[in-house]
Amino acid sequence: MPPQSMANLKTYIVEDSPVIRENLIATLEEMVPLEVVGTAEDESTAVYWLTQHAQQCDLVIIDIFLKGGSGLGVLRSTVNARGRCKLVVFSNYATPDMRRKCLELGADKVFDKSNEIDALINYCERLAAGGGGDTHHGDLV
Repeated sequence: MPPQSMANLKTYIVEDSPVIRENLIATLEEMVPLEVVGTAEDESTAVYWLTQHAQQCDLVIIDIFLKGGSGLGVLRSTVNARGRCKLVVFSNYATPDMRRKCLELGADKVFDKSNEIDALINYCERLAAGGGGDTHHGDLV
């Protein structure tokens, strides 16, 4: 029996579009050893869940524009409560200014929905393999 090198990446998704959310979940679960532990469509639901359960997840994928509030508010409110959980922004509005703002608010990475899905998948694969998600993941366990 081969050793299991990757653990399921417990992931919380903050995305207000049901179509995008379901497609993202299906794609990630097919490509990465990942388990979605919850979702939110608005800032208040996401902040509530994350302040209560951030220790139970490894990754949070956040859209910028939500049904109520914004992904920036999610970052601002949860960056200190996240523990080891990685915060990743996945948005159609990943302009240079927006990327900088997200990183200032504590995002670990920012990916553009229109052309960086492969980069997001690669990042998730590195996290699941025990790395920090960076391309130079060095000491994997």
